[in-house]
Amino acid sequence: MSDRPLSAAQRARRTEREHGSQFRLLRERRFAPFFWTQFLGAMNDNVFKIGFTSLVTFQAARFSGVNADTAAFLISAIFILPFVLFSATSGQVADKYDKAMLTRFVKTFEIGVMLVGGAGFWLHNATLLYLCTFLMGVHSTVFGPVKYAYLPQHLEKSELVGGNGMVEMGTFVAILLGTILGGAAAGSNVHGATILAFSCVAIALIGRAASGFVPPSTPSQPDLRINWNPVSETWRNLKLAHQNRTVFLSLLGISWLWFVGATFLSSFFRFAKEVLSANPDVVTVLLATFSIGIGTGSLLCERLSKKRIEIGLVPLGSIGISVFAIDLFFASHSLPGVGHLQTVGEFMALPAHWRVLADLFLLAMFGGFYSVPLYALIQSRSQPSHRARIIAANNILNSLFMIVSALMAVALTSAGVGIPGLFLVTALLNVVVAVYIYSLVPEFLLRFVAWLLVHTFYRIRLVHAERIPEEGAAVLVCNHVSFVDAIVIMAESPRPIRFVMDHRIFRTPFVGWLFRHAKAIPIAPAHEDAELLKRAYDSCAKALDEGDLVCIFPEGKLTKTGEMNPFRHGVTEILQRKPAPVVPMALRGLWGSYWSRNTDARFPRPLQKGVMSRLTLAVGEPLEPGDASPEHLQQIVTELRGARK
Repeated sequence: MSDRPLSAAQRARRTEREHGSQFRLLRERRFAPFFWTQFLGAMNDNVFKIGFTSLVTFQAARFSGVNADTAAFLISAIFILPFVLFSATSGQVADKYDKAMLTRFVKTFEIGVMLVGGAGFWLHNATLLYLCTFLMGVHSTVFGPVKYAYLPQHLEKSELVGGNGMVEMGTFVAILLGTILGGAAAGSNVHGATILAFSCVAIALIGRAASGFVPPSTPSQPDLRINWNPVSETWRNLKLAHQNRTVFLSLLGISWLWFVGATFLSSFFRFAKEVLSANPDVVTVLLATFSIGIGTGSLLCERLSKKRIEIGLVPLGSIGISVFAIDLFFASHSLPGVGHLQTVGEFMALPAHWRVLADLFLLAMFGGFYSVPLYALIQSRSQPSHRARIIAANNILNSLFMIVSALMAVALTSAGVGIPGLFLVTALLNVVVAVYIYSLVPEFLLRFVAWLLVHTFYRIRLVHAERIPEEGAAVLVCNHVSFVDAIVIMAESPRPIRFVMDHRIFRTPFVGWLFRHAKAIPIAPAHEDAELLKRAYDSCAKALDEGDLVCIFPEGKLTKTGEMNPFRHGVTEILQRKPAPVVPMALRGLWGSYWSRNTDARFPRPLQKGVMSRLTLAVGEPLEPGDASPEHLQQIVTELRGARK
């Protein structure tokens, strides 16, 4: 990379990328054409599916050989089937070829598919419409890996959360608009089928025009030999995904969200009729509330995560989903009795219904907090050479989870469980799944605790945090002020850190379990356990050899006065075993807090952003291993900390 200074225009573009809103991406060619292409594709899917479902439900007599009672389920099943059959092949294709070329191919294919669907609407031919449903499933199956593998190739890492948030928001807005347009067109008794035919073809044509502006993407693995056997390749994709435990569990986490979402969305019609005593127009209100909620949550992710991939938002999302799904169950049992199906106006006039809408909105918003960081995590931690195949594995899992969701809903309703009961069961299952995943990967839970601490009790000012390396090995060195120093540093780090911690911490039941699973390294003074001390240094060297960040507090104990204790020679011992860059850091503002050993310590009030709640994490220039003597490091850390303790 060139060392020439950046021009004023280049500096302005970099500043805008680092500090600008995610909406600015809609002005850039690397994102805007892709965004509108996927937006129009999602919209067309739903115009067609909702229009088809509505016609065969309310005008079944015009479609010979169609059972109105099972048509909706059959349409969903036919649409999902290609995801199970062809996702593995689609992932290989997306890794082998230019994603811009594939995008244009898919959109051209969509035009042909919608001509088949248009003929089906025009002729009231169910066979053609079912064929179109299957082909639109193929269209979405091929585009899925392209869609999510495209983003990390064209966005900076700091833009991934915002870009994924925009895509998630756009997808659900497109679903909402497609549902409204498809339902309204089908509702026209005379010209409904004709309107649907022309609308679907027109949207496909506009989508193809937008795809023409998508910039080229270098193929991830152009020499890949495609395995056309869907069964063996599906298994291979799942094995690829399983190589990285965190990525695989993130895939399962996203698939679980599809399970939850499919359960709620597929229940809206019955929920409106049987529980809310409302007409079909109210279903649109429910869907709009749900879509706006998940769009809002998706867009808020960038702000809440400070443009980083903040997986601490994932547990927050799962907690919110369960809390508001459970409240929706109770809200559904406190509705006034009505003797007829209410219109939208009548429905909105009753205050009890506002609680239902608030639960749906907040449930969906927390779903956005849950999904966006997981998608960004998968994109950032998957190997670029097979990233699209990882996304394909995710599509396979999503499909299977949606099928299980449908089977569970059928089984519970057949057993006499009502729609509110179905919501309650889903919420409780969500708690079980969340506890299971976070017990397997405590990194999620640790990041949540860190995020909660620094966003609830403190306001953190960062000074040159970009000096913490985003990749490669390094030793982080910091002063030791309080019991939460590690959590604060963890919250502001762009990647996981292996902390060197006093061995006594690991005896504490919950905290010990948490840090043990986060791969913290226990250490003890030589006079207490010389063998453990040696193992700690060896573990640090091994972690550095694997390219990890290692953080050590060279004082060896918390300060009792606010002033730094002398730095010990632990850093020197580590660097002798494995030389690596050393990054000095300083925390200020924690002395006097409840977590410090100050005798006048005060517990910070939640959400209070006063003087006592202001922290600073200052990061110095990385040092070469030979320059990182304890005395030199202590001098630099003292200067970074300044006068404030």
